[in-house]
Amino acid sequence: MALETCTIATPTTRPSSIHPQYHHHSSKDKLKLLPSKWPFSNMVSISHSKLPRSTSNFKPRFICQAKNAVDAVVAVTDESWNSAVISNEAPVLVEFWAPWCGPCRMIAPVIDELAKEYAGKLACCKVNTDECPNIASKYGIRSIPTVLVFKDGERKECIVGAVPKSTLCDTLEKYLQI
Repeated sequence: MALETCTIATPTTRPSSIHPQYHHHSSKDKLKLLPSKWPFSNMVSISHSKLPRSTSNFKPRFICQAKNAVDAVVAVTDESWNSAVISNEAPVLVEFWAPWCGPCRMIAPVIDELAKEYAGKLACCKVNTDECPNIASKYGIRSIPTVLVFKDGERKECIVGAVPKSTLCDTLEKYLQI
């Protein structure tokens, strides 16, 4: 899961308003934020003696806000194509789209729903045809949105246009090992 921000919470911290004296950490620091034990004295300065008596046994905790969930649709580029699609062990749904395409904007929420519903069984990716024309031309994409289904690195299905969710589900069920 990619983290947008992580904050160390205090007894006075509310999820909606993080106490300003404590540090926010970017997603680049997320691996550094996995401590081996409490308290987090090596990351921020927390003085338990300054806490109110009722909270003297309080142990700080992380409050993390996920920017991209595990089941999100992954944007694929020329560089990440092979690792994300071709060598993926799970079936992969790839949406070819462009930001200026109206039907692409219509089908995007459907692809997001499928990513959540089939999390762990299916990988969902999207390729911006304006930014990655080589991938689109390699697979003969002439219209967008186009959805391709890959299994074991091979193209299995092609669906052109903004189709209903049921059409995509019926197609995916053929390739999912449930």
